[in-house]
Amino acid sequence: MDLAISFDDVLSAAARLRGVANRTPVMTSRTVNELTGYQVFFKCENFQRIGAFKFRGAYNALSRLSEAEKARGVVTHSSGNHAQGIALAAKLLGIRAVIVMPSDAPASKLAATRGYGAEVVLYDRQTQERAEVSDQIARDRGMTFVHPFDHPHVMAGQGTAALELLEDVPDLDVLVGPIGGGGLLSGCATAAKAIRPDITIYGVETETANDWWLSFRQNERVHIPPPDTIADGMRTQQPGRLTFPVIRRYVQEILLVSDAQVIEALKFLLFRLKILAEPTGAVAPAAVLQKKVGPPGAKVGVIISGGNMDAALLAQLLGEA
Repeated sequence: MDLAISFDDVLSAAARLRGVANRTPVMTSRTVNELTGYQVFFKCENFQRIGAFKFRGAYNALSRLSEAEKARGVVTHSSGNHAQGIALAAKLLGIRAVIVMPSDAPASKLAATRGYGAEVVLYDRQTQERAEVSDQIARDRGMTFVHPFDHPHVMAGQGTAALELLEDVPDLDVLVGPIGGGGLLSGCATAAKAIRPDITIYGVETETANDWWLSFRQNERVHIPPPDTIADGMRTQQPGRLTFPVIRRYVQEILLVSDAQVIEALKFLLFRLKILAEPTGAVAPAAVLQKKVGPPGAKVGVIISGGNMDAALLAQLLGEA
């Protein structure tokens, strides 16, 4: 079966992103190594433009549009980070953008998306299907729809995070990343397996947002009800049509962590490493801190996917500490 993307697509995306996206730092911590028994390398996408990895895929996808498509504008749906990525990429490329966002999206992400100049259309995730809303806008306005994860150019752009990580730490034994729709992990797995075929790759999601965990066990894309999880980037209900085959081929296992473990990891990153991660960004670190990945001594690369933490939620979590 032909997959949606190849390593060449990731390399092409890297060329388009050079000088536009930030090359984010890789950070280490003796404390984390002592606690886990691993040698851990954090790829800090919280320092990416818009505060998350999503800018990579958004810019790569929009930069590849035809001039006619750019003139008509783009529409997408997102709970926050893809929204900001598309909004900023559209601003940089002079493209009109409409973003369909849930009415309960974090206020900071709504404000940032509007701040980059995009038009935001709100929907109720309990009573409306976001795909139907965005499809209607695309038809009515003649805009091009850019899927938040199930899009080859988005997937390839996200893969540049792992490309950079393995350039900096070429002898990784394990790669761990969060998985919502699968755009990040499909791109990163494609890059990682091409560079280092023996690497072990884990995707991590929260226990209530376990569509990937179920799908791996049934070997088909399982649809779940709207999940209730603190990690808003994991509120997807089904693996992507394009991302699922890639991840099924390259990823060894899907791991689950609880919301409580995510919160614990978020606080640990903030107080011990001075890294502000949003809940979804703390999901992969949570699995590492729970010692769920690899044997002792393994060199483990971990993607902190974003740092767009809602101020009110952060204050609430710290108040409960």
